[in-house]
Amino acid sequence: MIITPEVSRTLTELSFEISRQIGILIDRNGYVTHVIVGSDSSIDIPWLDRIRTSEARLRGLRLVHSHLKEESLNQEDLTDLALLRLDYITAVTMDEKGLPRSYYSAHVNPEDEEGEPWTVLSKKVPGQLEEGILDEILDIESRMTRYRKNLKDAQKENRAFLVGVYPENNRIRPPAQSINELKELCRTAGVHVVDSFIQRKNRLDPSTVLGKGKLEEIVLKAIQKQVELLVFDLELTPSQAKKISDYADLKVLDRTQLILDIFARNATSRDGKLQVELAQLKYLKGRLSELDDNMSRLTGGIGGRGPGETKLEIGKRRVEERISRLEQELKSLKKRREIARRRRKKNEIPVCGIVGYTNAGKSTLLNAMTNSTVLSEDKLFATLDPTSRRIRFPEEREIIISDTVGFIHDLPPELSNAFKATLEELGDSDLLVHVVDVSNPEFRQQMEAVETILEDLNLSDIPRILVFNKIDGLPEEARNELLREADLDTIYVSAITGFGLETLLNRIEERMYSQAEAKLSSTKLWEEDEELEEETEKTYV
Repeated sequence: MIITPEVSRTLTELSFEISRQIGILIDRNGYVTHVIVGSDSSIDIPWLDRIRTSEARLRGLRLVHSHLKEESLNQEDLTDLALLRLDYITAVTMDEKGLPRSYYSAHVNPEDEEGEPWTVLSKKVPGQLEEGILDEILDIESRMTRYRKNLKDAQKENRAFLVGVYPENNRIRPPAQSINELKELCRTAGVHVVDSFIQRKNRLDPSTVLGKGKLEEIVLKAIQKQVELLVFDLELTPSQAKKISDYADLKVLDRTQLILDIFARNATSRDGKLQVELAQLKYLKGRLSELDDNMSRLTGGIGGRGPGETKLEIGKRRVEERISRLEQELKSLKKRREIARRRRKKNEIPVCGIVGYTNAGKSTLLNAMTNSTVLSEDKLFATLDPTSRRIRFPEEREIIISDTVGFIHDLPPELSNAFKATLEELGDSDLLVHVVDVSNPEFRQQMEAVETILEDLNLSDIPRILVFNKIDGLPEEARNELLREADLDTIYVSAITGFGLETLLNRIEERMYSQAEAKLSSTKLWEEDEELEEETEKTYV
């Protein structure tokens, strides 16, 4: 891969003649793969395939280009080196006759080091160039490979850099809390978070969210840390996601995609799978893009001449057809749920619904109260499908207690609409048990988020019991202080240790059957009033 005097001289002479920079991309076998003609101050490197030619991280290409003035590698050159993962970059300057004067080279840093992601080499003049560049490149790649092998298995794949952009005047939720929740979502999805970046900005850049300069800084840092994913703590528009992905040459995800992936992974019932697929398709519908127009087909015949349906139109039509079929299936499943609810009402069995923020311990609490084995993990949205169990009390009393999908701040609209049919079952509950993870420092904001969602679902009028779970996770002094403040509608429990469960069950029985008796007495009074009206009408006649 050494630059021969003939190649560099031809490059500078042509560049001198047309007063434009000229560049060539050379592979490791010494063949020129691209010839690039730029302006007098820069060149635009064409689209390069994402698949790198080597097994490690470098692309297997070296860029050699001319500079019209006696200047070293500029920031744009070094950025291209890092972003495109080039083996090497070299700038050849020329004298007043167009002959090569000096060579400036740089390569990427081989390890996850602090500082610049590249190393700029000292200037060389014609005659100082020597062989051995390929050996140096292979040494860099071997050091990269050794560094990657030293990482733990969980840190090798799906390495992510988190990006959060928040309004300056937003005081509802601190940025640190939002980015911490995004980290928990990544942990649940099996993504290893390497680093994160937070920026306060009232007006987002319409194309890159952050602005090109800040995005460049983040991408360079991400590449240096061998990151594969950029995860944004907001919902990106289709154009933003495409522009950022094209610029960074990295996979770009937003918060909605991350939550959809977790839901798709955890859905087990047919109802849940259909709802998740519907949400994914509605999200995907606006993000279908056409790479080229070569796939259009001729329909032929009278009234069918022309390009016909393009690949993009076919994809959108198929997505719309699938969405329509899924909505029909979900409607039929909703009717079945309504029939089951009517049967429960006919049998006059009271229903208690468990609601709360995701990972508050709802499934663990259900298991503890009913001796069940519902899946419960220390992850967000570990339990997705609604689960119902019966609880028998003394005096032949029984209730149905139902666990639902957890809530979260800013639940994506696609998921909110898809799971609204499931959450509608909460409307038939006689009592709601609001479970709160009191060991979480952000539990008050989580309570407010749950209350907001309950209001949106028109469920705020249903009587409820507030249950502070994970009391064992608090220091003893804080735990004792909370226990002293407990009232009739607030109970402190630990679903793991069993603390407070008996009190909770007694309170549920008391509230459920006192409400049931009140309903029954009001029904009897209403029936007696009807009978009295009928007798009055007969007497009048």
